Amino acid sequence: MNGAITGVEGELRSNGISVESLDTGEERVELVYLTAFPGESVNHTEIGRALRTFVGRVEADQWEPKRVDATVLRAEGDVQGTWRAEADWFRKYDRYELSDEDFSELVLNTLEGDE
Repeated sequence: MNGAITGVEGELRSNGISVESLDTGEERVELVYLTAFPGESVNHTEIGRALRTFVGRVEADQWEPKRVDATVLRAEGDVQGTWRAEADWFRKYDRYELSDEDFSELVLNTLEGDE
């Protein structure tokens, strides 16, 4: 074994997401990541990079959409904010029933802790 991180965690990391924990359950994915932008508010571009990872897997038929619950940390134990993306939003986006802007707006409307 070479210690390489593969799968969705590896893809998130290759997109610049510093994964602290990732739990892929039957109904949802719980993602906790350490932000590269530890200011007052959650960085929207960083959210986009995380979402792009999941969208890419849906488009490649490598992932059946599930709800994604994300917790963004400034440092261990210091929560900057949370956001989520519903499974149905991924499906609608994949079927071109949601635009980039609409998908982003839905996710950003779930953002908590964003000052």
